[in-house]
Amino acid sequence: MPELTAEPLDAGSIAELAAALGDAGLPTDDLGEPGRAFFRFRDEAGTVVAYGGMEPCGAAVLLRSIVTLPSARGRGHGRAVVDWLAARAAADGAEELYLLTTTAAPFFAAAGFQPADRATAPAAVTASRQFSGLCPASAAFLRRPA
Repeated sequence: MPELTAEPLDAGSIAELAAALGDAGLPTDDLGEPGRAFFRFRDEAGTVVAYGGMEPCGAAVLLRSIVTLPSARGRGHGRAVVDWLAARAAADGAEELYLLTTTAAPFFAAAGFQPADRATAPAAVTASRQFSGLCPASAAFLRRPA
């Protein structure tokens, strides 16, 4: 697994995340809203290779906006980002991790996520814009313990 360095994104850096997500066809509408934490990930050479974020939802965390830049795909960076975010969420007290995806369910299944019934989602997760409107109802809803 590659060693990545995570840097928190501030309000001035959200545009670069939005550009990467837009290029990947992922939603960007609520990136600037409060209560979310987004990170830029660099490889050993200092090159930006990925982005990812999390949205605390009570005892759960909604992982979101995970994207590996095209030039860095296929080298384990995506899995390293998921593992880093999961460890951070657990350190912050999360008990469960959730996410929604329209295209990457097999990738997340390999990282330990299981399909979940939307009807069993915690209220704080269902109240998120990601769950309630940004991701289509056809998106896979996945969970795993933190």
